[in-house]
Amino acid sequence: MILDFFYTSANLKKIPRQGWIDKLSIVNPESVADHTFSMAMMGMIFSDLENYNTEKILKIILLHDLAESITGDITPEQISKEEKTVLENNAIKKILNDLPLALQKQYSVLWEEYQSNNSKEAKIVHQLDRLEMALQAKIYSNDGHSKEKLNSFFDSARNEIKDPKVIELFRKILEK
Repeated sequence: MILDFFYTSANLKKIPRQGWIDKLSIVNPESVADHTFSMAMMGMIFSDLENYNTEKILKIILLHDLAESITGDITPEQISKEEKTVLENNAIKKILNDLPLALQKQYSVLWEEYQSNNSKEAKIVHQLDRLEMALQAKIYSNDGHSKEKLNSFFDSARNEIKDPKVIELFRKILEK
């Protein structure tokens, strides 16, 4: 039922971003929904400026962490990447089952595309995910959190961002 889908997706507002808790001991960190909203703003602007398929990028962004409404925000230190993929794939299937078949199929294709990182839109969303993380790390740094503890977030972004325009934005985040 569509209403169940809405309840499940709204649950992202209650799921804290675990990495900020684990590495910075932040008591009340941003939620997964906060992260997704910030990414959606980045995706919309970047996509419109760079002539990507904005609708597709926004849909991928809105779906990319939706499984976490069931699994929680699992960090790489908690379980293997393979185990996380299985958990999230099972969760997204359960979540999408509340939608009409046509939407299930459409969103499943976008989910698979993001998971396999096999399109230009999926690739840019992965990079915007890292960029948003870096932006949030900079916000926490500016709020007085340990720069040393934040370095792993900046290093992760630096290692995964490849698009020249996204690299430029990342550099500007570091300078601010």
